[in-house]
Amino acid sequence: MSGFWLSDEQEAIREAVARVCSQFTDDYWRETDETGAFPEAFVAAMAQGGWLGVAMPESVGGAGLGLTEASIVMQTVTESGAGFTGASSIHLNIFGAMPIVKYGTDAQRQDALPRIISGEHKMCFAVTEPNSGLDTSSLETRAVRTADGYRINGRKIWTTSAQRANKILIIARTTPKDEVKKPTEGLSLFYCDFDRTRIEAKPIPKMGRKAVECNTLFLDDLLVPQEALIGQEGQGFKYLLQGLNPERVLFAAEAVGLGRAALRKAAQYAKERVVFGRPIGQNQGIQHPLAKSWAELEAANLLAFKAAALYDAGRECGAEANASKFLGAEAGFHACEASVLAHGGMGYAKEYDVERYFRESMIARIAPVSREMILNFIAERVLGLPKSY
Repeated sequence: MSGFWLSDEQEAIREAVARVCSQFTDDYWRETDETGAFPEAFVAAMAQGGWLGVAMPESVGGAGLGLTEASIVMQTVTESGAGFTGASSIHLNIFGAMPIVKYGTDAQRQDALPRIISGEHKMCFAVTEPNSGLDTSSLETRAVRTADGYRINGRKIWTTSAQRANKILIIARTTPKDEVKKPTEGLSLFYCDFDRTRIEAKPIPKMGRKAVECNTLFLDDLLVPQEALIGQEGQGFKYLLQGLNPERVLFAAEAVGLGRAALRKAAQYAKERVVFGRPIGQNQGIQHPLAKSWAELEAANLLAFKAAALYDAGRECGAEANASKFLGAEAGFHACEASVLAHGGMGYAKEYDVERYFRESMIARIAPVSREMILNFIAERVLGLPKSY
């Protein structure tokens, strides 16, 4: 962004992505939500347009652009009405492979990244575990050395798109926790085939975004070769940290886009719905919640793109990235809530889409980190208050 608006090049990206998204109507996204069918046609269209590689290096077929441009792409997707169903179907392709970009060998990058950009590699990212939650240092999944590589056993939870994945990026403990100086040491990152003879993936029935499933994974003697290791053994946690800030910014931008989609629906309905001889949008009881939501969304958006600009400039952005995720998620949720209420009883009807947006708006409030942990981070790192946990 140049100041407070998009550059001509960035505006062209937004318009081009919007053209792709316009091919996929509300009916399309409503059907995926009803049936749970993965939006393969949408992902294929985004891959064909080259958008899965927007932030990937040019040397492997990507556009070589930054987090700012990736945020524009993802926000345009959610704002189109695709919501988090559309965004989550390509989210991992956009930034999930950054550990390979930054820490993989040349051979790993040349083999994996072009296939991720094209959509040939359908990857999932397995981090969270049932007994650890946000405490990544307490992961229990073990990767034990073998003659040719590693044997991985354990469980993962909330792994997205494991039903269609042919590749998995997974973090596991290679050195027992009681044998390292810091609990964050001894964790390693692997990128390997999703071997369904060794990995059982069970979908988790959930509140929204049915078409992009989450899973519990059971790994039973998954054998991975030595060349599957990303970077150095034992440094996986450090590699994960490198992707936390970009992920938070992307979630913020996506949540703002979702809120804007909901607000657009509500404003249109409020203009057309006539009760007591006047459009309901003439009533301040309808106007004010929607206007407040617009203001909240715009404020959250500014911080999200400030965080993206800081990241792209190589500057510290932890506070801004976390705060933008917090504000974006809250603003998106409030906009979706206001939109449902502006529709009255019809806000509860699926044909108006805002109930789907409302259900999906909870995702950014919960993942990838809770609101409370963000406030802990800001209190400790920005305000200098003592650690509370």
